[in-house]
Amino acid sequence: MYCKYTDRIKDECGVFGIFGTEEASVLTTLGLHSLQHRGQEGAGIVSFDGQNFHSVRKQGLVGDNFNNTDILSQLPGKTAIGHVRYSTTGESKPENLQPLFANLAMGGFACAHNGNLTNTFSIKKQLVESGSIFQTSSDTEIILQLVARSRKKKLIDKLTDALSQIQGAYSLIILTNKKLIGVRDPLGIRPLVLGDKNGSPVLASETCALDMIGAKYIRDVENGEIVVITDNGIESIKPLNKIPERPCIFERIYFASPDSIVDNKTVYTYRKSLGEQLAIENKISADVIVPIPDSGVSAAIGFSQKSSIPFELGIIRSHYVGRTFIEPSQTIRQFGVKLKHSVNKSCIENKRVILIDDSIVRGTTANKIVKMVFEAGAKEVHLGISCPPIKHPDFYGIDTPNYSELIASKFNLEEMTKIVGANSLFFLSLNGTYKAMGFNERNTKSPQFTDHCFTGDYPIDVSEILKINSKSND
Repeated sequence: MYCKYTDRIKDECGVFGIFGTEEASVLTTLGLHSLQHRGQEGAGIVSFDGQNFHSVRKQGLVGDNFNNTDILSQLPGKTAIGHVRYSTTGESKPENLQPLFANLAMGGFACAHNGNLTNTFSIKKQLVESGSIFQTSSDTEIILQLVARSRKKKLIDKLTDALSQIQGAYSLIILTNKKLIGVRDPLGIRPLVLGDKNGSPVLASETCALDMIGAKYIRDVENGEIVVITDNGIESIKPLNKIPERPCIFERIYFASPDSIVDNKTVYTYRKSLGEQLAIENKISADVIVPIPDSGVSAAIGFSQKSSIPFELGIIRSHYVGRTFIEPSQTIRQFGVKLKHSVNKSCIENKRVILIDDSIVRGTTANKIVKMVFEAGAKEVHLGISCPPIKHPDFYGIDTPNYSELIASKFNLEEMTKIVGANSLFFLSLNGTYKAMGFNERNTKSPQFTDHCFTGDYPIDVSEILKINSKSND
């Protein structure tokens, strides 16, 4: 669970898998550790030793639960898959931890899933009415149920049959008796890469996981592609109708690790470019650029270099405050942001300060940080956001608040500025965001990214979710 005072976009999930190595569980643990930024709620690994499947799933961080030989000895075998979780669907309960595993008629089937299905309610209703029994509240179990019930003969045909019935954004890593399988949704919204570790194929959410274990990046799994890894090699299957790719723009803005490679550039480079574009669009006189750590650092460097305004670490973040830190105590919770952030007064006092962050959601954290900077003696405080206003919630694997909680959905720029308490508040334009990504502008007819949080342009139908949400809010 997250602290109740958080004002961040909540992370997604991370997946990892490796085939054909004696150190499969160890390497999977290391891969998950490098993907920890994608989910801190729980972690799990399923391995296969040639005869039996083995599973360990724990709530909490990878390093806290998979850090000793006793645990790893429970995960023998040359093939393993793993998952780090933040619950975008399904409650925060042990049974919802992944990878999920089931003994199907054709053998064992383990699945690790990053993303959200958007037609979960209707499919689950059909399955339950026809006799299916669900053990979790995770939408991942729907995939297992559909594979199990498919009348197709071969595993890949069963999987393809299941995929043809679901809608949403997803990256899947699947482990069976003989196969390691990677799947990416038709739009490629959720990421998945293919690598190689001394002849052992690797699948992972990001390239940083490949770097962690010393694996070589081969390529991205394509949108709508199924990658099948066996003792005979790697096979690519593309059973779904080919449509233009639209990866999630927030991978580059917020989610992915700065050292991960996307389209031959580090994520850090994209975020630095976002800051540069923000400086180009907003000419503000100031004495110092200060990032809101750690999310605003890359963009603040870009803003500083482009504007020639000095960069300073005027806010220091504590990395030793857990996400559940004394959450039950209202007395402590009132200190809110101060638990995680402190002001470096020497960089702030008597100066005109530009704060830089990568996004603003509710505005509550921004308000507290702006107040802290003023209390430290700043003459002016301006807040720059290196992406457009987030006006629409996400339903594809990011846990954003609903419309009523999004500050940019409810208020105009002047009102938002008053709420955060800054002298000014400014955002990067949509086209500026696309320029930072390497495009001249957004292609309105065929957008290069899934950017619905800014535009309201949902490429996958979300009417079912919106209908359910509206009923629950009544």
